[in-house]
Amino acid sequence: MKKVGLIVNPVAGMGGSVGLKGTDGQLYKRAMELGADPVTPRRTEAFLSRIECKDEIALLVAPGKMGADYVEDLDTPFTTVGQIGDETSAADTKRIATRMVARGAELLVFVGGDGTARDVYDAIDSEVPVVAVPAGVKVYSSVFAVNPRAAAEMVNAFVEDGSVKEQEVLDIDEDAFRQDRLESKHYGTLLVPEEQRFLQHGKVASTRSPSVEESKQEIAAFIVEEMDPETLYLIGPGTTLKAVTDTLDLPKTLLGVDAVVDQELVAEDLNERKIVDLFKRHPQRVIIVTPLGGNGFILGRGNKQFTPRVISQVGPENIRVIATRQKLKTLDCLRVDTGDLEVDEMLCGWLTVTVGYRESRMMKVQC
Repeated sequence: MKKVGLIVNPVAGMGGSVGLKGTDGQLYKRAMELGADPVTPRRTEAFLSRIECKDEIALLVAPGKMGADYVEDLDTPFTTVGQIGDETSAADTKRIATRMVARGAELLVFVGGDGTARDVYDAIDSEVPVVAVPAGVKVYSSVFAVNPRAAAEMVNAFVEDGSVKEQEVLDIDEDAFRQDRLESKHYGTLLVPEEQRFLQHGKVASTRSPSVEESKQEIAAFIVEEMDPETLYLIGPGTTLKAVTDTLDLPKTLLGVDAVVDQELVAEDLNERKIVDLFKRHPQRVIIVTPLGGNGFILGRGNKQFTPRVISQVGPENIRVIATRQKLKTLDCLRVDTGDLEVDEMLCGWLTVTVGYRESRMMKVQC
């Protein structure tokens, strides 16, 4: 029987739907003021429901909302490790992770984002392997599974096989991120079960070369030419999308969602509530997104303002994906991880991606 630790960051991901650039420190309180709901309960439950090796593991869990609340009804033995107060912090994650390893944990599962990954690395380094369940606003490190279901498969594989490999933890500059700049550097490596098919690739920075910039301009020219004056266009994050607003001579929130109608900016840096408010006035809607470099996510990474509620009200037929040929060459498929399996499955299948002026390519979307 293998001992498996479970630590849940209860505030991870709460800033996504309300347009905040994370929930680190005390930002989660601002997210709650804006009406954000907890993200990790659903992600944790989705992960636990797919574990097939329950008879072969004994769980070491953090107290209350950091773990124990989710395993009480499971038919799996568990032991609670450590103590927490009403409010939790990175210090709780680090302290409990250290204690779990001391108690003999052979695998540590954590639910959170890049900040939680850094906390776990600070606590245990490479003493034991980890499985990272993606739930944060920022999920760019290659240590993460592609979704909670994949994370469960990694646990199943580890119990059966036990082989591991190193994966990167990124250090995201929090101040730069809140100022609409994504700046990252290598922070460290964690051991993970050697199941590459269940792991996301790390974020790869956009390439800036004459050919890439020309491709972006070609794409932008076509998108602008095809814009309908009566349609609300929700333009997602990224430099490829910025080329569209540059063509329109409009400003762009580089890491946010902006709204355009009749080639005019009508709202910027939107959250879910503001997007839904716009829907009351604009029955015709289109979302425009670009894949995240390196791992191909079009929804669920870096654009969590596009919640399942928003996506459902737009419809999969009105989601437009644009990407340079150079970026698509590095991707085997596109991915979605919206937090709602029904919505994810609705988005799966073959999709047309605009790669140039009146030029497109078919790509498969997986969830």
